[in-house]
Amino acid sequence: MKNKFLSSTLLLILGGFVTRILGFLIKIIYTRMILETGISLHSLVMPTYSLLTTIATLAMPLAISKLVAEEKIRSIKIMASSAFILFIVNSVLLLVMFFSSKFIAYHLLKNEDVYILLLCCTLTLPFISMSSIVKGYFFGKQRMVPFILSNAFEQIVRLILIICFLPFFVKKGILYGVCALILFNIVSEISSIIIFLFFIPKKAVITKKDLKPNKYTIKNVLDVSLPTVSSRFIGNIGFFFEPILLTNILLRIGYSSEFVLMEYGAYNAYTIPLLTMPSFFVGAISSALIPEISKFHEQKKFKMVKRRFYQALGISFVLGLFFSLFIFVFKEKLLWILYHTKSGANYITVLAPLFVLFYLESPLISTLQGLGLAKYTMKITLIGVFLKNIVLVIFSFCHIGIYGLILSEIFNILFVVGANFLKIWQVFKKDSYERLQ
Repeated sequence: MKNKFLSSTLLLILGGFVTRILGFLIKIIYTRMILETGISLHSLVMPTYSLLTTIATLAMPLAISKLVAEEKIRSIKIMASSAFILFIVNSVLLLVMFFSSKFIAYHLLKNEDVYILLLCCTLTLPFISMSSIVKGYFFGKQRMVPFILSNAFEQIVRLILIICFLPFFVKKGILYGVCALILFNIVSEISSIIIFLFFIPKKAVITKKDLKPNKYTIKNVLDVSLPTVSSRFIGNIGFFFEPILLTNILLRIGYSSEFVLMEYGAYNAYTIPLLTMPSFFVGAISSALIPEISKFHEQKKFKMVKRRFYQALGISFVLGLFFSLFIFVFKEKLLWILYHTKSGANYITVLAPLFVLFYLESPLISTLQGLGLAKYTMKITLIGVFLKNIVLVIFSFCHIGIYGLILSEIFNILFVVGANFLKIWQVFKKDSYERLQ
């Protein structure tokens, strides 16, 4: 029997590597074009953009992937119902952002230029949503070649647009340049969708009934997507409170604002990005794992569920261990080559040995989602964020600087990985799984 899971994973890792290289090249080029002022404006709007994208897509790739893999409902019905949901969500989101962008820019982000950037971000959301629906379908069918090609082509289109057109807009003004950089996403997302269209089955029979939104299908889609989106929202809330708690406590106990700014900046800009840089392979493993787990669980092939889980966990652990040790040993050289600094190396020394567990989070969560336990992962994420902030507050009062944040990060990883693994272990201990060992 052909091991579709391993081949899909290897293809996604290869595709992820190519996409990451192209993305890295794109970032170098546009950073030099829009200069520090443009980068500052772009960075200022990105957290809001990330939140908007999360709402606009509503975790549809994962939900569609799971339902398509289970093969209980026709794929076209799943996609049509998902499109109906996202049409409503995006319509509301566009309306809300049209009226609230000025308030966010003027009163929350304290920068008038951000207003027009937020409107540009909002315009890209429907195209990102459409792309997410098609991606979910191909993930569910475990056809990874179209996904890899579309991602690569999308990045190539962005690269061409940036090289050919971004200088023209930058000459008109930095704000024009940043607006163009954001709006280029519309063209790149459309190009991605076009590539997918070439791989859609030509003999597929589609009726009007298939295209009509179905209450049963909508319910099934939302049962998977809402808990997943909720988990991401919870994570965003945790990240929102993190700098607020840390800054206020450290300033109160005597640390200078310069110290907090520099050290927290080094942690967020250098330490965490370097440690999470190889995470594309985790995404590849997790994306390939969800449809496999969903399909075998639905078919009651419990032995295959276990096999796929242990394969994914084993691959993630080995690769995570390799990357963690590599970054730990060559941290200063890597920081200098990539960022031209050695700031944050001391934090890597503490985090790297345990960061191997971070790479297990995604496969564990994907397995639980494939088993229909997405609500459990949401609960664990919520508890983890809550406990992380408590640990952050306690250790921040211990006069150990940013290490309070690092300890809270370690605690969160240990808790989330431990709780999710324990839940999967309990599921596997059920009689239905034991009989097929």
